[in-house]
Amino acid sequence: MSTAPAVPTAPADPVPGLRAGVRLVHDPARGRSALLHPEGVLLLNDTAAAVLRHCDGRRDARSLAARLAEEYDGVDGAQVDALLAELVERRLLTLDGTGAPVRPATAAAPPGGAVRAPAPLGLIAELTYRCPLQCAYCANPVELSRYRAELDTGQWLRVLEQARGLGVLQLHLTGGEPLLRRDLTQLIAHAAELGLYTNLITSGVPLAPGRAEELAAAGLDHVQLSLQDAEPRSADAIAGIAAHDRKLAAARQFTSAGLPLTVNAVLHRGNLARLGALADQAVELGADRVELAHVQYYGWAWRNRAHLAPDEEQVRQAERDVAAARERHGERVEIGYVPADLHGGTVKPCMNGWGREQLAVAPNGDVLPCLAAAQLPGLTVPNAVTDGLAASWHDSPAFNRFRGTDWMPEPCRSCALRELDHGGCRCQAYQFTGDPAVTDPACRLSPHRHLVTEPVPAETPTPVPRRYR
Repeated sequence: MSTAPAVPTAPADPVPGLRAGVRLVHDPARGRSALLHPEGVLLLNDTAAAVLRHCDGRRDARSLAARLAEEYDGVDGAQVDALLAELVERRLLTLDGTGAPVRPATAAAPPGGAVRAPAPLGLIAELTYRCPLQCAYCANPVELSRYRAELDTGQWLRVLEQARGLGVLQLHLTGGEPLLRRDLTQLIAHAAELGLYTNLITSGVPLAPGRAEELAAAGLDHVQLSLQDAEPRSADAIAGIAAHDRKLAAARQFTSAGLPLTVNAVLHRGNLARLGALADQAVELGADRVELAHVQYYGWAWRNRAHLAPDEEQVRQAERDVAAARERHGERVEIGYVPADLHGGTVKPCMNGWGREQLAVAPNGDVLPCLAAAQLPGLTVPNAVTDGLAASWHDSPAFNRFRGTDWMPEPCRSCALRELDHGGCRCQAYQFTGDPAVTDPACRLSPHRHLVTEPVPAETPTPVPRRYR
């Protein structure tokens, strides 16, 4: 007879500390402190920053409130407890004494002082589209040959400096496979000098012995490692090479180097039945987070959508399997789930809004509001080398085209959710309808909703593998 896992209870004397992969930084560009973590940036008010600065990994919540009362008038212990509880719920703090002490740092001050609004929080640096894998769900552009001319080391270093000057606090290093860049350690070290939080998104396949320690010593904050499946033969078939065992070895190298680890699995028709096993394997590998994300249909994934798209029952079973995995593993690990938005009837807040919080730089220096935006008709794409990041972000037609809400048609314009979902995904709208300005067809209110729900005819008998030619 099985028993339900014990419900975790708060310790009698909670000792707050940071979870793995979380750090506190003061941003002189905004004059505010922020918690930087694997999936984003949380800007803090002065009160929250003051509370966190006293979280030394030893002082319990009661002592923390007493210490604050010595420095500030009107400290309310109940409000301190409420703040700590909120940060625990966001999985940024832990109260069981295992969290790391807060060691506040200060990011580099950008030239010119205060930043111009809107100021981006994150930069997605696609260092290269070269990759040893051939995953049919890859979101990289299909015309990969256009990106053979990659920015050199000096150009990428200047991009990082420009990004900090814009207000960026978080750097996602991705591709393709970023480990194929010989200058990756140098880029990470420079980002660390600027005070940027660095997140490496990798397959792990090219990881040489000792390189994980090298990257950690350079200042890498976090690693996101992909798994294709929990079953080795299926995983290798999806990857197109014998990669699964090398990925497991890479995970062990990263954790041995003391790097916080997220294991990411892209979910599709071919592996959904093993969703629970994927979560279990990630926990066994020592992951701090597991991200189970339904495939996003861009690039090669859009080309292979007929072979990847799950049916309605598979999606509903996946939801049940995620709930079971969360119950099975309890508080030991965070299990994130990115649902299949084409089945839900509500749209995803793509990039948290066009030109609002993040920007992407392609291997050739193209500056984009999102990773797939280069395909949109009439979009004149700026370049980091010739135009600079500041002009690209603030003034280019590309970034202003769908910024804010004035561009929205009905029913988006009158929708109560328009400031939450930002109108959905412009690239998805274009791919389904040929018009990037229409309501995202993933929305149940879209007049084009039928394009999402009707069966997809397969153009090829088998998925077309991603290849870099």
